[in-house]
Amino acid sequence: MPVQIPDDSDFCSFREQCLSTEGWTSRYSKGGVTVWGREEDSSTVQKLKMRIVCKDVTAETLYDVLHDTSYRKKWDTNMIDTYDIGRLTVNADVGYYSWKCPSPLKNRDFVTMRSWLPLGNDYMIINYSVKHPKYPPKKDYVRAVSLLTGYLIQSNGATSSTLYYLTQVDPRGSLPKWVVNRVSQFVAPKAMRKIYKASVKYLEWKRKHNPGLKPWIFPEQNTLPCISVSELTVQRADSLENIDESGLSEEKTQQSDDEEP
Repeated sequence: MPVQIPDDSDFCSFREQCLSTEGWTSRYSKGGVTVWGREEDSSTVQKLKMRIVCKDVTAETLYDVLHDTSYRKKWDTNMIDTYDIGRLTVNADVGYYSWKCPSPLKNRDFVTMRSWLPLGNDYMIINYSVKHPKYPPKKDYVRAVSLLTGYLIQSNGATSSTLYYLTQVDPRGSLPKWVVNRVSQFVAPKAMRKIYKASVKYLEWKRKHNPGLKPWIFPEQNTLPCISVSELTVQRADSLENIDESGLSEEKTQQSDDEEP
């Protein structure tokens, strides 16, 4: 299946999903973070949506934080590795991300096409999984599939913003019920707060680390190799290994710092 780079209508559709309330069920609401879930009729993979109001962070700063892979290594403690593979256009690239799952689950990784767009006072970053011939599944990871994942950042004025995160990921495995519950009740809210805290500290950090380097805003700074969309295909979930972890018990797990209430 050929890969298509998102256009304006795809971004508008994503924004509508983030802002819509119809069909979404509240799973968590505490400390400024709200998490909703949605069961999809045509899929066994649920969608999750989160929102946090960042009272003292501008939309521009949030946008930079979510793009800056060098800074991500400072705050994303669930990340094992991330790197860019190549650029497709001035606002689309392909990258790799691996994620530490709670023990005893196997760790997951992704290869995704990411695209971004400022639209009025809004900023959006969206991705979905693709196959790249030079980056096949790895032996020690389960290759998961992002059907649609992204961020919507809305400006609330000169010094405040709202961040939405929407994700529909196929983990390629039958996960235990306790894992699904933990994601919406612990992991997701903590991750949103972590982005907020990282954004508060970003300007000070960036002043000391290539302050003028922002290739997501200035494409002429992008030194990634160019790749053609014809080298990619959409990553179909049914072509990947599907493992059964549904029998793993919660008692055997070690809590990570993302699993606090």
